[in-house]
Amino acid sequence: MRDIDEKRRRERDRELLKQRQKEITKKRKARNKEYTFVSIFFGIIFISMIGYLIYFDGIKSDDFINSPYNTRQDSFSDRVVRGKIMSADGQVLAQTNVSEDGTETRNYPYSNVFSHVVGYDSNGKSGLESEANFTLLTSHSFFLTQLKNEFLNTKNTGDTVISTLNANLQNVAYNALGDRRGAVVVIEPSTGKRLVEVSKPDFDPNTIAQNWQTLVNDENDSSLLNRATNGAYPPGSTFKVVTALDYFRTKGTFEGYNYLCEGSITLEDHTIHCYHNTVHGQEDFYSAFANSCNCAFASIGVDLGGASLRRTAEDLLFNKSLPLNAYRTSSFSLDKKSVTPLIMQTAIGQGNTLVSPMHMALITCAIANDGVLMKPYLIDEVVNDSNDTVKKTEPVPYKRLMSSNEANLLGKLMKQVVDSGTASSLSGRSYTVAGKTGSAEFDEEGHSHSWFIGYSNVDDPDLVVAVIVENGGSGSEAAVPIAGQIFDAYYANK
Repeated sequence: MRDIDEKRRRERDRELLKQRQKEITKKRKARNKEYTFVSIFFGIIFISMIGYLIYFDGIKSDDFINSPYNTRQDSFSDRVVRGKIMSADGQVLAQTNVSEDGTETRNYPYSNVFSHVVGYDSNGKSGLESEANFTLLTSHSFFLTQLKNEFLNTKNTGDTVISTLNANLQNVAYNALGDRRGAVVVIEPSTGKRLVEVSKPDFDPNTIAQNWQTLVNDENDSSLLNRATNGAYPPGSTFKVVTALDYFRTKGTFEGYNYLCEGSITLEDHTIHCYHNTVHGQEDFYSAFANSCNCAFASIGVDLGGASLRRTAEDLLFNKSLPLNAYRTSSFSLDKKSVTPLIMQTAIGQGNTLVSPMHMALITCAIANDGVLMKPYLIDEVVNDSNDTVKKTEPVPYKRLMSSNEANLLGKLMKQVVDSGTASSLSGRSYTVAGKTGSAEFDEEGHSHSWFIGYSNVDDPDLVVAVIVENGGSGSEAAVPIAGQIFDAYYANK
């Protein structure tokens, strides 16, 4: 009996031992899973960090180093002579001259002509001098040449930035604007290349250091302000392309529209006049656009309403970011609560709307390029001192602002402006033009800025031109002739 009890006890002990071993194994497996999970988790973090460091070093590091806020860049000038900035047609726009004693002087052969777009490299930086600062202070000379220069304690030559700017067209635009305030922008719509950027009043970047205090305290002329990208103007009748687009999106067609223009329109005790109180009579949509009829478009705006106009305006990048490095955001204030008088004013490009010439040029680029806005750019290529390519910019689409059909219809409206409307002085030339004029009132006395936006070679557009002349009167008076000179110069050598 005692043997039987002992046997049972031993069996129970074995069972308890097995059970305990199972529990221990189970706990060990659970602990191993935890260790495995933690190991995998930290492994993923480690691999991600290595991957990001490779990505940052190979792709993003130049962007961070090239930031205008990075003060480290200027230290590169201790071992690199700042590179050149060239135009697309081979002209030197900025270069560093080195004297026998090693003194370096930044020189701008065109003086005031490219002052805003190329910028300056003294008392801070602006324009291309700022945008391409890191590139200009980086040398991709042949490595043996760099080793030799290091051994001789001689500076290497910085890379050359070849811009998209066309020196010939820039000169034409600069001279055409003359001594008037304003801006001119020219862009190739199929690529986004920025060919011309003129702003006046201007300054001489060669003497920026000597004249700095005068320039920064120059509140009347604001000569340092790049009006092309940072100017804020009422768009005047150039905004009617936005109102027209909203009308088409709402109604689905321009056909069947009729309006009897009697020279003025009054709604809720607010009166809008056509330019010089011109009576346009019976109009369809195309003739109302070609005549830039304020009465018709004020009426259209009220019919559409503030909320609808806002949607379309924001589709065209009002109140939105622009694909540029330095710019002023254009503003549009209408909404569903807006009152009739403000809607009437806004629909014809007055009211509280403000826009830059560059932004109007970008909208025109989308119209000319089948509705797609290409990302605008200023740097076409970077080469080293042996003229070997270091980097080449490829055109890329930025955003579709409108459908192909919408762009085509707006183009037809703008073509009629040139064929039989307010920009008819551009018709009958060796090339075709589609455009829109504008007279943007800026004070209670009725003084107005002169606007023109348009593009040439309508079937296969070559150039987009945007012009504003401050206090220039109607678009046909001042802005259109400037655009005409630019188009003529472009096609003179074709």
